[in-house]
Amino acid sequence: MNLRRPEGAWHLAAVALLFVALTVVMTWPQVEYLGTRARQHQDVYFNMWRLRWFAHALATAPSHLFDGNIFHPERRTLTYSDAMIVEGVVAAPLLWAGVPPVLVHNLLLLGAIVASAVAMFVLARSLTGSSNAGVLAGLVFAFVPYRFEHYMHMELQWIMWTPLSFWALHRTMETKAWRHGLLTGLFVALQMLSSIYYGVFLCTLLGVSAVLLLLSRTRDEWWPALKALVPGALLAMLLCGAYAIPYMETKNRTGGRQEVELVTFSARPSSYLVATPDNVLWGRSFASRGRIERRLFPGATVVVLAVIGLFLRQPPRVALVYLVALALAVDMSLGLSGYSYRLLYQHVPLYQGLRALARLGIFVVFFLAVLAAYGYVAMAEWLPHAARPALAIALGAAMLLEYRVRPLELVPYPNAAPPIYAWLAQQPRGVVAELPMTPDGVPGSDPAYSYLSTFHWQPIVNGYSGFYPATYLSRLADTADFPDERSLRRLRRDGVRYLVVHLGAFPRERRDRVLRTLRDEFGLAELTRQPDGAGEAVVLSLR
Repeated sequence: MNLRRPEGAWHLAAVALLFVALTVVMTWPQVEYLGTRARQHQDVYFNMWRLRWFAHALATAPSHLFDGNIFHPERRTLTYSDAMIVEGVVAAPLLWAGVPPVLVHNLLLLGAIVASAVAMFVLARSLTGSSNAGVLAGLVFAFVPYRFEHYMHMELQWIMWTPLSFWALHRTMETKAWRHGLLTGLFVALQMLSSIYYGVFLCTLLGVSAVLLLLSRTRDEWWPALKALVPGALLAMLLCGAYAIPYMETKNRTGGRQEVELVTFSARPSSYLVATPDNVLWGRSFASRGRIERRLFPGATVVVLAVIGLFLRQPPRVALVYLVALALAVDMSLGLSGYSYRLLYQHVPLYQGLRALARLGIFVVFFLAVLAAYGYVAMAEWLPHAARPALAIALGAAMLLEYRVRPLELVPYPNAAPPIYAWLAQQPRGVVAELPMTPDGVPGSDPAYSYLSTFHWQPIVNGYSGFYPATYLSRLADTADFPDERSLRRLRRDGVRYLVVHLGAFPRERRDRVLRTLRDEFGLAELTRQPDGAGEAVVLSLR
């Protein structure tokens, strides 16, 4: 597709509107509560903390962008998980303009689904020459069960750069133009800056695909194409390398992932037969199988179309490259149970920091979607032109039926500061500790504390992320019997100034006793008592 032509741009806009409408339907009733509610999950708090911290740091102290205000006194706390740089850049102007945080979150989440579908359309249409094939590939990539399995994971929805990277790679092979090579590198870097998991996976799979595509050409063809790709490779290495520096510093201090984590969050061959429990058509069939991160069923329609694309007619060389990449993605997703990932884990430091290899499942879907586009074209060639739209509509309806989920269960999230946090925002700078530190008795079960800290921006000893530093874990142990001498001694050693005690998190019969102990036995002064959004909280001075 030549997007510089007006009809190309209008065509793409129409496709985008189609995917917007389908996203509204498939994620219903999300659009009805766009500015107030989201999926009930602790990572929603974490998403909003990352977006708001990025905007805050960018406006106040850009040189300390990675030094989030959680897990005090640790540094580079943003590198304990994906920093979501691209998402942060997109969200920052909206947050600065006063757009409610929940609305910003949901716009970025749904916008990523739409953009991924459109990008997949661009790639599949450019490979097959068929807009119908492009739309079908976009449907697969946007609404596959994996999307709803990770609906709460912002960075795992931002994979629109992967189809665009492959599109730019193919354009480089065809035109031998360095500008397309640069575009390939830029899209790879944007994928890394949007999602580290996907960026690392893309570098591997795109690299293998590029080598196979080059080998399928004559020397007169592949040498100019290789030279055109070099500027893009250098650009990607520069941007991704700079981004990796703070992460490597954190890894050197904290170490890589343990093998038990890799085993737990890697796929099994059977994972590709398990749909999400909320899937209307397939969910009940698999209700007792699989677990979080291991529900990777791509749908039956896309698999049938992919098989047709490979066997109904002589497949093009590009389709065979995607088939090899598909097999590699499946093997890598098996983690240490496969062959390729074990090799990468031993020799590539970036892979030692990854935990959930099952997330390669979206790349399996990506390659299947491309092969399915070829399958549609193979079927359409047997039909008259007038019947082809009906075939595309029937196949699209079958896909949407397979991917339909029950109406999303959404819960409200605060867009404004509860009174206790508004009060903290007016106080002199000081370290905050919110107790109990683990309301559910599980490490990291206090993600709301991180998000609510964005309304006062004081440093807090609490935190939530993909990794927990040793200081935080030892603090949990020391405060397990709060309020006692050991816990208060530890909090004083950590420099805590404001002790926020959430009374609603303690059993009713303990609340008065907790406060009496803090005031009478330890002599702490009560500074204020105000609502915390879920009940009542008391702030005491630890100085």
